Amino acid sequence: MTGAHVNRPALARCLKKLETGDTLVVWKLDRLGRSLRDLITMLDDFKHRGVKFRSLTEAIDTETPTGRAMWQMIGVLAELERSLIAERTRAGVKAAQKRGVKFGQKPKLTPDRLAHARKLINQGTRPTDAAKIMDVSRATLYRALQREAA
Repeated sequence: MTGAHVNRPALARCLKKLETGDTLVVWKLDRLGRSLRDLITMLDDFKHRGVKFRSLTEAIDTETPTGRAMWQMIGVLAELERSLIAERTRAGVKAAQKRGVKFGQKPKLTPDRLAHARKLINQGTRPTDAAKIMDVSRATLYRALQREAA
């Protein structure tokens, strides 16, 4: 199976059976993990379990100093990639906020619905019943009323 499949039962069975001293050999790194993060997590797990790893195409062999150095370089690059993704995400969020994009869940009570709920309460409907009519929780109604009063 390819590395793109989320549910890979054959790989899961293989990884479960690995024991200390075993060596997992793959043709290419991308056959093993869906992302660099997955690979790093998996190989760190191998290291803790005493399982060796070898990738034939990339010439990574965790039993050799060169292979371990290659793996450490891949780890450094993965960390850099994560940092860059986070930085781009923060920049994208800031840019979207400047354009007026609102993040988070939309308010359940629009100003019109809140006015209707207030009208019901002023006419003698209990807040709990008004919340049920508006299809929101009592706490949501109270918070909206407090925000409106502030």
